[in-house]
Amino acid sequence: MSSIVAIVGRPNVGKSTFFNRLIQRREAIVDSVSGVTRDRHYGKSDWNGKEFSVIDTGGYVVGSDDVFEAEIDRQVKLAIDEADAIIFMVDVEFGVNPMDEEVAKLLRKVDKPVFLAVNKVDSAMREEDAIEFYSLGLGEFYTIAGISGSGTGDLLDAVVAALPEESEHKEEDLPRFAVVGRPNAGKSSFINALIGEERYIVTDIAGTTRDSIDTRYNRFGFDFNLIDTAGIRRKTKVKEDVEFYSVMRSVRAIEHADVCLVIFDAQRGFDGQVQNIFWLAQRNKKGIVILVNKWDLVTKETQTLKEYEAKIRQEIEPFTDVPIVFISVLNKQRIFKAIETAVEVYKNRSKKIKTRKLNDVMLPLIEHNPPPATKGKYVKIKFVTQLPTPTPQFAFFCNLPQYVKDPYKRYLENKLRKEFDFTGVPISVYMRKK
Repeated sequence: MSSIVAIVGRPNVGKSTFFNRLIQRREAIVDSVSGVTRDRHYGKSDWNGKEFSVIDTGGYVVGSDDVFEAEIDRQVKLAIDEADAIIFMVDVEFGVNPMDEEVAKLLRKVDKPVFLAVNKVDSAMREEDAIEFYSLGLGEFYTIAGISGSGTGDLLDAVVAALPEESEHKEEDLPRFAVVGRPNAGKSSFINALIGEERYIVTDIAGTTRDSIDTRYNRFGFDFNLIDTAGIRRKTKVKEDVEFYSVMRSVRAIEHADVCLVIFDAQRGFDGQVQNIFWLAQRNKKGIVILVNKWDLVTKETQTLKEYEAKIRQEIEPFTDVPIVFISVLNKQRIFKAIETAVEVYKNRSKKIKTRKLNDVMLPLIEHNPPPATKGKYVKIKFVTQLPTPTPQFAFFCNLPQYVKDPYKRYLENKLRKEFDFTGVPISVYMRKK
């Protein structure tokens, strides 16, 4: 289970640019207008072989009348509460200002690793200007340039060194299923329906737990650990941001699980927040089952189900080989079908294909449809093997791996899925030099 690193600070200091560099793709919006990061952004990163989740919070603003900025303030406080380590970013161009001092005041009370990152330091003169940030009372700082990447290596070295060690201990070697999704999608009701008791409080107000809690489920021939993501909200947190709690809870649960049951309200649809949770599970290489809850409340015609399913698959391209189960928790319709499907996905994720069988099946397919020639160079794939990893990963050995492009890798992935049934499981294809 990897750790969570939160990036906090006032608006317009370069948090989103730094976030994009960490996750190695442009996902967060980068704009010179103050407060543009009003949504949270989540991604996976790794440094020195250690994986961690990254959260780019909105900019912290004190005393603003803007309803969005008031919400951002709450999100930053929640990120501080939930994260394992915090990167506090400031801007050398503007120097220390009252908002920085307010954030620093919050962080000085936190019993977690805090790293002060002075951004936009791209010259020796600015190195000297950064000295004033000692006044924030957070000790040593790191000078970085988020755009060029200068200085970020030293910062990340320190961050990953401070993160808690991953625990390999498991009480029992059982599948771990996490029920994740937006608030009020039916997570608590689904768990209650499965275990047959009102163990989890079901209200219209979303709750939270700091850590994942496992519940052993051993009934009707099933035996697995169910990860609780539907905890009870503390009274002091009632006014806090519901959506932020939802995703923070999902991040923790996803990293702790083997299979994620992504549940959402059919009336609300497979919206951006649900998709964000889906892609978090995919990037974490977890098995996935999509549960469309409250299907009994949807007005149906002959093709409604097929059209609804097709729309979901369009949203999750290119990873469309995911089971979708239409359920009604209230009426207990197909909830056990959902669990049966999750068990099958778990088996697919754990599947090991013998090397001889892999080659017997895949090499004739490759010979029939070889990689296209590039610059007059012909790629010859000689051998394939499954790597000894917890999730399905395959290495194809060839003479010119650098000439095998993503479309052909997707072709190989699709053939692996078709021939060996990896439904619901992200798989990785690597080209290696023979």
